[in-house]
Amino acid sequence: MTTETPGATAAPSHRASALMVACVVFLFFAWGFSTVLIDTIIPKLKAVFELTYAEAMLTQFAFFAGYFVFSIPAGYLLARQGYMRSIITGLLVMAAGCLLFAPAAASGAYGGFLAALFVMAAGITILQVAANPLIAGLGAESSSHARLTLAQAFNALGTTIGPMFGAALVLTGALAVDVPAGLSGPELAAVRAVQSHAVQLPFLAIAAVLVALALLFFFLRNKPTPSVEGTGAHLLGAFSLLGRARLGFGVLCIFLYVGAEVSIGSLMANYLMHVLHVSPLAAGQMVSLYWGGAMLGRFIGAGLMRFVKPGVLLGCNAVVALCLVALSATSQGEIAAYALIAVGLCNSIMFPTIFALALEDLGPRKPEGSALLCMAIVGGALIPVLTGGVADFWGIAASLAIPALCYAVIALYGASTARTKIADVKAGFVAAGH
Repeated sequence: MTTETPGATAAPSHRASALMVACVVFLFFAWGFSTVLIDTIIPKLKAVFELTYAEAMLTQFAFFAGYFVFSIPAGYLLARQGYMRSIITGLLVMAAGCLLFAPAAASGAYGGFLAALFVMAAGITILQVAANPLIAGLGAESSSHARLTLAQAFNALGTTIGPMFGAALVLTGALAVDVPAGLSGPELAAVRAVQSHAVQLPFLAIAAVLVALALLFFFLRNKPTPSVEGTGAHLLGAFSLLGRARLGFGVLCIFLYVGAEVSIGSLMANYLMHVLHVSPLAAGQMVSLYWGGAMLGRFIGAGLMRFVKPGVLLGCNAVVALCLVALSATSQGEIAAYALIAVGLCNSIMFPTIFALALEDLGPRKPEGSALLCMAIVGGALIPVLTGGVADFWGIAASLAIPALCYAVIALYGASTARTKIADVKAGFVAAGH
């Protein structure tokens, strides 16, 4: 029986390649769908465990810290095991994280949910590291951008419909019931276990799908795949590249962008309940509009890249996002709600454009630069906690000042790179999707 080797180079048949592309595209959908579910469970966990906004944002801290911790180990895993076995490992680790929601709910302990999210993030990181280069290599180089665009579209589709699914399972009815005064210890944990039961349901369903998908990849493990070239070879020496202004500034902007995007998405349901006075279910389902805007904007942005310099487009999107956040923070009702939702449309091109601009002129050191940019996703762990802290002290509207400042810095980066050739970034736009 043949086995996959990391360095093996093969020419997949059209039929085998098409099946593999379909499976990998579904991976993009699955992790997009799973990631965005965190936004819908935050209001429930906040109410059940009587958390402050900062404490509720620890869900994002636990999840996005995984990107920082596991990016380099995932690269080494890919170099050692190859694409297929790395994907199987990632799927099983992610499924294990989803399954951990059951004991977390049974224990009635908030820390259990944080641990489950951290394990889940480890699996998604492995999938990210393996799936992006794999789908690029499954076919002719001339069509790699089309395959990556398809995968990114399905990832965005997952983030768009995920909140509707999560809200229907988690946010139906009251977020929590009143806990009798003086209740503590095992009695309080038992009450919270009952109330947090709904949080586990979508993740248990996802775990079943992930295990089935892992079995499919196990049966496909001996199919020809592209070679793994140099992954993880020099990642620990990458930090010397931070001295290069464009990359260093780009790493900061990825940190800020992911932090701003996640902060807004995480607060969105609570914010909409506050400004629109709608039910938790209605607010949770409206979060889909935020992520749907990002999906739509990605297609619009790809077209605009033909005519507008990427630095200019990035700067304009960041300025509009800043203005929308400011308008929302100083308004009420539908204006406040839809201004913040519209920020998703502006977010659409930011991650891939920053990513591609930052990697320019790195030559053979692009893998190292890419590793630094991926590690900067840890902004999704830290900035939401800061935003939540501001919400606790000065209110949820005031907390929008944090993402607004992030967009201001990104606008400066766009302006500083506005002379970049369009073709340079068009080539990297779809390859760096988030």
